[in-house]
Amino acid sequence: MYIQKKILYVEGYDVVYDINGREAEEVEPIIDALPELEHQVTLPHYEVDAVDPKSRHKGKLETESFLQSKGVNWTSISSVYTYGPLNYNPVEEWFFHRLKAGRPIPVPNSGRDPDLTTRSLLDLATAFLAVLGNEKASKEILNISGEKYVTFDGLARACAKAGGFPEPEIVHYNPKEFDFGKKKAFPFRDQHFFASVEKAKHVLGWKPEFDLVEGLTDSYKLDFGRGTFRKEADFTTDDMILSKKHVTQS
Repeated sequence: MYIQKKILYVEGYDVVYDINGREAEEVEPIIDALPELEHQVTLPHYEVDAVDPKSRHKGKLETESFLQSKGVNWTSISSVYTYGPLNYNPVEEWFFHRLKAGRPIPVPNSGRDPDLTTRSLLDLATAFLAVLGNEKASKEILNISGEKYVTFDGLARACAKAGGFPEPEIVHYNPKEFDFGKKKAFPFRDQHFFASVEKAKHVLGWKPEFDLVEGLTDSYKLDFGRGTFRKEADFTTDDMILSKKHVTQS
C-alpha cells in the first residue's frame, strides 16, 4: 500500500506499520491523515479501479456509460498529464519559464510525493492509430501514459536536463500557508497520477517510445526553445513563496 495524505485507510486497525518512514517529513502525512480517513489507495491505477463519482471529470464516466448503453463502437482513452510541442496545456512550459529566467522552482510540500506518470503527445498519437480497426479495443477503456513514475522534484530536474539548464534550485513550501487567490501556483494537482498501461500494451500492441527526458527535450527544441509558448511567464505566486521563505530563513 502506498501512503497518500488524506487518503489513508486504517479504520478498524489497532496498529499501523510504516515500513518506509525514514524521515520525519515522510511520516507527517500519515499522522495528518488519521483524523480524516477515507479509503485505501494502491498504485498504479488500473482501468477497473473504483472511480470518484464526485470528480470534476465525472462527465467522462457518464459519457462512457452513455456510449455503452447505445451499443456503438467506441474506445475511451484515459490519459494522464501530457507534454510535447504545441500541446494545449504544456505543463513543462511552467518549468521552462523559470529555468530560462534563472529562478528557483517552487514545489509544494516535500517534492517527493505524490508520484505521477506523464505521456508524450507522440506516444498518445500512436495509441490513437493503434485503436483504428482494432476489434480488441472496441468498448474498452485504456490508460495511456509513460511506464515510469516521477516525483515533482524529479520532473523539475528532468526539464532542466531537457533544456540544457544547470541543476535547478528547488524551494519547497506548504501551500496551506498561502492565499494565492485564483492564481495557480503549481501546474499539477497534489495527488497521485500513476496509471498502469499494461492493458493498452496487450490490447493495442502499443508501448510508449519516449522516456521522460527524451520527450521533454523534443518539446523544448520544437516549441519553447524556439520562443513559442501558450502562456506568458507569471512569477507572482513564486515571489509570494520566495519572500516568505526569505523571511523565515533570515
